[in-house]
Amino acid sequence: MGMDRNTVIGFVLLGLLLFLYLYLNTKSSHELEAQRKHIADSIAVVTRAREAAAVKEAATQQDTTTVHQPVDTTGFNPALKGTEQLLTVENELIKVVFSNKGGQPVDVELKKFKSYDSTPVRLVTPGTDNRISYPINTGSGAADIAELYFKAGEVVKNADGSQTVRFRLPSPSGQSLEHEFILPANDYVLDWNVNINNPGKYFAQNNFNFGWHAQLGRSQKNIIDERRLASVCYSEDNQFDYISSKTERTFEKPVQWVSVSQQFFNTTVIAKNGFASGAIHLMKETADTANTVGRAEVALQAKIPATAVATLPFRLYYGPNDFNILDKEAPGMTHIIDLGRNLYSFVRPVNVYIIMPVFNFFKAHIANYGIAILLLTLFIRLFTSPLVYSSYLSGAKMKALRPEIEAMKKRVGDDQQQVGMEQMKLFREAGVNPLGGCIPALLQIPIFFALYSFFNTNIGLRGETFLWSHDLSTYDSILNFGFSIPGYGDHVSLFALLAVVTSFLISLYGMSMTPDQSNPAMKYMPYIMPVFLLVFFNRLASALTWYYTVSNVITLALQFVIQNYIIDHAKILAKLQENRTKPKTKSKWQERLEQMQEAQKEAQKKGGPGRK
Repeated sequence: MGMDRNTVIGFVLLGLLLFLYLYLNTKSSHELEAQRKHIADSIAVVTRAREAAAVKEAATQQDTTTVHQPVDTTGFNPALKGTEQLLTVENELIKVVFSNKGGQPVDVELKKFKSYDSTPVRLVTPGTDNRISYPINTGSGAADIAELYFKAGEVVKNADGSQTVRFRLPSPSGQSLEHEFILPANDYVLDWNVNINNPGKYFAQNNFNFGWHAQLGRSQKNIIDERRLASVCYSEDNQFDYISSKTERTFEKPVQWVSVSQQFFNTTVIAKNGFASGAIHLMKETADTANTVGRAEVALQAKIPATAVATLPFRLYYGPNDFNILDKEAPGMTHIIDLGRNLYSFVRPVNVYIIMPVFNFFKAHIANYGIAILLLTLFIRLFTSPLVYSSYLSGAKMKALRPEIEAMKKRVGDDQQQVGMEQMKLFREAGVNPLGGCIPALLQIPIFFALYSFFNTNIGLRGETFLWSHDLSTYDSILNFGFSIPGYGDHVSLFALLAVVTSFLISLYGMSMTPDQSNPAMKYMPYIMPVFLLVFFNRLASALTWYYTVSNVITLALQFVIQNYIIDHAKILAKLQENRTKPKTKSKWQERLEQMQEAQKEAQKKGGPGRK
């Protein structure tokens, strides 16, 4: 194909433009590369200069360190920076792991008790907020003893089987501070002595400000009850008291001991010389997913003797809420066990002097706790049998009067006030106490409260099996829902069901003995009460619901035997007729009551306010 002149000129111009573009681009690339190389060379020079300067500086510092080593002017430098070392000591009951950081226990395990997950019960768990603290003067400022490093601990085995552990704090010449722990051969207590040489150097004005941070870990299946029963107990001026719902307490009188307690275990600090003042604070865990029961903060103050050498003696109790053990540790420590407090303090003597000795007697001769509870129930029912019999006799009299009461209602009509007057007159003539049948129910109240406290705190029940219950100290479960029903729970307790069913049968029997069933509330009460009882009983300890079931069965059996084989209804009717013929003397109260009733009756007839 031929090209004209314009086409040739166009191609030439395009070629020149392409050549010019390639030339300029190549030139720029060479210049850029040269520039990059120059920058890289400059960076390398600077880097080498810096490295040389760093080497020179390091050499200078090394020479300076070698020649001018810093001097420990306070004597506490080794205590401020150290390496943690652990030391384990144990006896037949507990295993204690000590740390030289703070010179104190960091892990305490009870060897004879298991938690809900079959792991050993720990009252001090590593990694939790459990520590003992107090400030000391280090010459350059105050420091917390819990953050200071003692020298490695030393263990000495004594002739009596006990073991002594000593931790010494690095200190200036002429001063010394030592934590000395003594673990007996067979006890839950640690004797703790703070031995101080020249205490005025450590403590301003010889004030010992003791701090204790305690965290309660979960050990029971029923953590709701465990949290509810958690408390901080103390002895102030040799008087026991505690905080549970109220979270704070300030001490103005001398304090002998402070205990952080949960349902079956406690940790207690006992001051042999006492604390002068202080305060405590309890925080209960509320998160359902947490395995923490609660936290406590204790701040106490003591005065150190103004002598050259001083010793502050303490005891640390890590163990069960066992009445016999606590009774030996310090005065008043048995009150840590809730056998009746505040409004229910009246049941504590019943527990301490009746129920506990009787139950311990049965347990000493019978290995099975369920059978021991059954025998305890029989003893209680035998003890209360005279009152129960009189109440059953009163019920039988009421039943015998039912035909006459029904006839009286037909005669009087719908006048409820007149019915009440005639009914009371009939009861008085027959010598019947209409409240006599209430005695068993009223008698059950203090006994139930006493046993409620006793079974909820009796550590001997932990882990004891009976029938389908795997642990008598908590609820039994024959069915787990996998979810929680509000107010009821996430399980079905068979002992609770049996207690409710037997209570329902007793209520039905009581209704059959009641002469007047016109009251709708009384009529439907036997059907309403089981619902409340089922909700309340489902989370109770199976020991308590087992007791209640046995007690109800005994009640039903006694009612059947007394009504059918002991009480002669014909004799009762004859006695009632005889009582009617006897002259009756009215008390002033009865006379005033009849006068009031007559006045109301007259007011109704006249159309007054009392008219219906």
